[in-house]
Amino acid sequence: MKFLFTCGGTAGHINPAIGVAQRLRELMPDCDIMFVGAEGKMEMELVPREGFAISTVTITNISREMSLAGLKHNAETAKNVLTAMAQSRRIVKEFSPDVVIGTGGYVCYPVLRAAQLMHIPTVIHESNAVPGLTTKMLAATTDRILVGFEESRANYRQKDKVIVTGTPVRKDFRNSDKNEAREKLGLPKDKPLVVSVWGSLGAEFMNRIMVGFIAKALGNPFFGLIHSAGKAGYKTMLEDMEREGVRNAKERGMDVRRYIYDMPLVMAAADLVICRSGASTLSELAALGKPAILVPSPNVTNNHQEKNARVLEKAGAAAVIPESEITDAKLLGSVSLLLSRPDTLEAMSEQMKEIGFGDATERITDIILDLARK
Repeated sequence: MKFLFTCGGTAGHINPAIGVAQRLRELMPDCDIMFVGAEGKMEMELVPREGFAISTVTITNISREMSLAGLKHNAETAKNVLTAMAQSRRIVKEFSPDVVIGTGGYVCYPVLRAAQLMHIPTVIHESNAVPGLTTKMLAATTDRILVGFEESRANYRQKDKVIVTGTPVRKDFRNSDKNEAREKLGLPKDKPLVVSVWGSLGAEFMNRIMVGFIAKALGNPFFGLIHSAGKAGYKTMLEDMEREGVRNAKERGMDVRRYIYDMPLVMAAADLVICRSGASTLSELAALGKPAILVPSPNVTNNHQEKNARVLEKAGAAAVIPESEITDAKLLGSVSLLLSRPDTLEAMSEQMKEIGFGDATERITDIILDLARK
């Protein structure tokens, strides 16, 4: 069998596709798998790293700026859609997949639409609580709409197509053990660990908050911390720590890194995670059953990160602090309170596992294989 995946722009769109592709490869080592991405985007780095072939199409996003520059950008995007449609038809025809799967990003539209016009089954997975523009545009013509949350059903008119599956994760997040992870990382088993992560580039605002957080926490370091400052913010954060008199933090259990390359291992070792609420991150938390304090990014389309976060908060799986309300003292107070209540953390962990569908990857794989056989 042949499976064509399309995804792009952010890890939240790319990692779920990689997770399902890995599962298909496990079940059917002889199957053919190919990805389609947008030129110059993150998928061109992440997908080949996992051993999958990827082709590209020329596609750009839609600007929401009401300006001359925004209008020019959208005119170029309209032109690129036509180009991408032609490129997608050629790719789909040459590869001849049994099913085409889209997991988000503008690149999904031309690829899935080309497959639909060629009468090839298509599947959309929407990991956010509310559908993105591409999902909305394709919902009426796709064969299956897979969503991450039960609450998401209400956002679709095509109720008969919607299946709640949860969001899949890469296989590294499906095979983890807390004690084993701590042993590999050389961490004490009896000291709580907090992991703080804000995306590959980091978040300048949250790095500033974490400088104050670390300074205050070192006054009574009863927990350990691994904080990812991000490739763009690492040097500045170290300079800020030096200026604030925060020295020898790592030796005292507060480890500030440029990037957490062994994320599945580090998150498996954590008692509590502080992070944004992008769908990919939330699915990884759910797979591992990790309680979290979520600080939604205010700089995303349709405020979808806060909507994602509120779903988990309502379920009792996470606490939410809007960025507009956060201070280093407030964050440290929330962390300290949760770490002092192991029963609360355990309850949050169970709820995180339940809302996240630990078998999301398997559910989605079964749906894809069912369509392929039909």
